[in-house]
Amino acid sequence: MAAQLKRGESTAIESLYDRYGRLAYGLAFRILNERGAAEDVVQDAFVSVWRNATGFDISRGSLRNWLLSIVRNRAIDRLRGGARIRSEFQLESVEPAADVPDVWQAVASDLERKQIQEGFHELPDAQRKTLELAYFGGYTHVEIASRMQVPLGTVKSRMRIGLEKMRTFLTARGVMA
Repeated sequence: MAAQLKRGESTAIESLYDRYGRLAYGLAFRILNERGAAEDVVQDAFVSVWRNATGFDISRGSLRNWLLSIVRNRAIDRLRGGARIRSEFQLESVEPAADVPDVWQAVASDLERKQIQEGFHELPDAQRKTLELAYFGGYTHVEIASRMQVPLGTVKSRMRIGLEKMRTFLTARGVMA
């Protein structure tokens, strides 16, 4: 799919949207907690992928992760740009945002989500809370340090160690390659 995107084939962006549109929307919605804003962020992210497809480098990560990082960054930018109050999200409270047209995709997504939730539960509380604030709350490292009343280095260490533990956990279960 990445090669098709780089060649400018319109079917590639359609396939990418069909495959990851719901996942992208779910991430944006978890961060912004507003349907319209999440839809705008997802649309902006897919346009960005289309326009910058030649800059994608498979050696740096998957197309899915590249897309989701764009969505996450755009959602956080939008969150910071607004004057709204952030709310904290618990991973367990996240529900799918829309109907799933393909039952097998729904099953795979549900299994993946359960594995991620299980991995989060395996993390020590401090690491889990730090990751939740960063990825679902949109807080910067400095903001997390202030909020949790710990040094900035502690936040960075918790993030690094927590992400390494999640990667190991998910790789062992076949969720990540």
